[in-house]
Amino acid sequence: MEKIVLTQEELTELTQLQQQRQDITADFGVVELRIQELELQKEQVIEALSKLKTQEIQFGQKIQEKYGEGTININTGEFTKAN
Repeated sequence: MEKIVLTQEELTELTQLQQQRQDITADFGVVELRIQELELQKEQVIEALSKLKTQEIQFGQKIQEKYGEGTININTGEFTKAN
């Protein structure tokens, strides 16, 4: 079997290509990790939104039980009963 030795230029280019592949692989890992962190953060925000919706519904029911049907002016705190 005949062995051929690459030129220094070819060897340098091959080494650079391998380094670029390693760099891209590492970058991909960083990006994937960030995606996972963002997905976890998204799940946490969705859970917080769900809790907020539940609290809003409970508050609305409590106010309705106390004052009846109507509207609230959030700036003045005035409750206006519905006719």
